[in-house]
Amino acid sequence: MWLLLLLNGPAQAAPCSRPLRIAMMEWPPYFFPNDKGEAVGADIELIRAVFKEAGCSLELGEAVPRNRRYAMFKAGELDIIPGASDTAERREFAWFGRAYRMETVSLFTLPAKLGLYRDVSGFQDVLARRIPLLSLNAGWFGADYEAYIGRLQEARLSSTFETFEKGLLMLARERGELIMADHATLLFEAGRLKMELAPLPYHPSNAPVHLMFSKKTVSEDEVQRLNAAQERLEARGVLRAIRARYGVQY
Repeated sequence: MWLLLLLNGPAQAAPCSRPLRIAMMEWPPYFFPNDKGEAVGADIELIRAVFKEAGCSLELGEAVPRNRRYAMFKAGELDIIPGASDTAERREFAWFGRAYRMETVSLFTLPAKLGLYRDVSGFQDVLARRIPLLSLNAGWFGADYEAYIGRLQEARLSSTFETFEKGLLMLARERGELIMADHATLLFEAGRLKMELAPLPYHPSNAPVHLMFSKKTVSEDEVQRLNAAQERLEARGVLRAIRARYGVQY
């Protein structure tokens, strides 16, 4: 089921040819449903602003599991995935918009265990010391992780989770010693669960993220129109103000 989220508005650039489809996400504080089921968060506010400036419309679909969402995107059933890292593999089937914020991927543990793992400086330490790791079941978490994920899986040191809540509960039940995901999201979810987390000094990734557009359904011209709208809003400080409300870096 699709909901028309944004209506066309006046803009300097020509509007998109049709509403572009995006799925609801459970990704606080960036994109998640409030108590009324409405999409809220830093990313969806930024996207709304850019689409309004470009004179484009957005259609919001129901939430689907992360791997299914990615498969739908590759099949052309979704037009946009937000918060995406720009990789050579993805450029085979996707356009990337202008970067709109930074994303920090962090490792956390329980506060009582920070002394054991404070000196972890990379996934070579995780592998050598056989430290069980919890991570999302899909996504890009930096080059260091990509270099070691196969060996971590072979050593049975890697377990995955679909939702951040499930991952944190796995950590609390000692299904893993470390958990890895977006820094702000884990802290947000831990706060909701009234659970304390301790970040490690080492961060696997700190990099810009983009809107990812399907090459099957979105033209390069449309991506450029949205990029131009984003640049105008950046110049006017509109997007900076949205990021500041959420404490999001760029």
